Amino acid sequence: MIKKVFQINKETLNKENYLLFYGINEGSKDVKTSEILLKKKKEEISNFDEKDILNDEEIFFNEILNKSLFSEEKIIIIKKGTDKILNLLKKIIDKKLNDLKIIVISGVLEKKSKLRNFFEKENNLICVPFYQDTYETLLDYAKNFLLKNKITMSTSNINLIINKCNGDKKNLINELDKIQMFSLKEKKISTADLIKLINLTENYSINELVDNCLAKNKNKTIQILNENKFDTQENILIIRTFLMKSKKLLKLCIDYENNQNLDLTINNSKPPIFWKDKDITKQQISKWKSQNIKKLIYNLGDIELEIKKKLDSSIIIITDFINDLVINKANN
Repeated sequence: MIKKVFQINKETLNKENYLLFYGINEGSKDVKTSEILLKKKKEEISNFDEKDILNDEEIFFNEILNKSLFSEEKIIIIKKGTDKILNLLKKIIDKKLNDLKIIVISGVLEKKSKLRNFFEKENNLICVPFYQDTYETLLDYAKNFLLKNKITMSTSNINLIINKCNGDKKNLINELDKIQMFSLKEKKISTADLIKLINLTENYSINELVDNCLAKNKNKTIQILNENKFDTQENILIIRTFLMKSKKLLKLCIDYENNQNLDLTINNSKPPIFWKDKDITKQQISKWKSQNIKKLIYNLGDIELEIKKKLDSSIIIITDFINDLVINKANN
């Protein structure tokens, strides 16, 4: 059964035991999952990656069946879910365990996905697509947050925060949390304060690097790499910036493939694209197809994990990744 994000409320969570969250909007999936966990304080919660489950199904089944004496219900969160987990889920559902709730969190699932179709067609299952947040929804969220916390901020500064977050609600929440902490001392946030809080000046070289890499501007990309010495934390930030910008680019590429009008695609973008970013955004759209952007988004998760495992080699991993991206003609 298909449900929209706003329809997933307390009543739904209490009634339904099996949910699939899928789509491009990782931030909103994280936010909705966190909301569920906050409402379920007396439950035992376990997190698994799909590949770990498939490597040892026996351990997973033991985790499901061994219930704690101190919890009313067990919640299992399965991350990076794909069609490979479907048969195992069917076995679990057939057991009709009333004190078990499973949330499968997946990336983009095509219409032909067996996992997606199964959750969409079964009435006792919930399937929730998570699309990119619109400029309007992020603006409403930011305004409500600032009003609730009695923080004064100009509309132009609110727009500055939203544009920095690249359409990701999780990033917006992180930035608003910084502002809320700062507001304990100062209720009115100036532009100068805001720039420092959300690190706009510090992230300029990283944004420029990612933008030129996605535009396949090889010489400019190499120049930026040579002129900057990124540390370990910045290397992780580079990957996350890639992820945010790639998700935004995916939506633009899909729109362009539908309307075949580059200017219309740029002008209809939500949030709006700044005039200074329009040229490079056009270059990016012309260099990529949506199916290859989706592959890039999946790959970025693996690259970030590799960097975290091999921090001392992070600059080599990043450099190799970027070099491959700007010279690989198969991406477009």
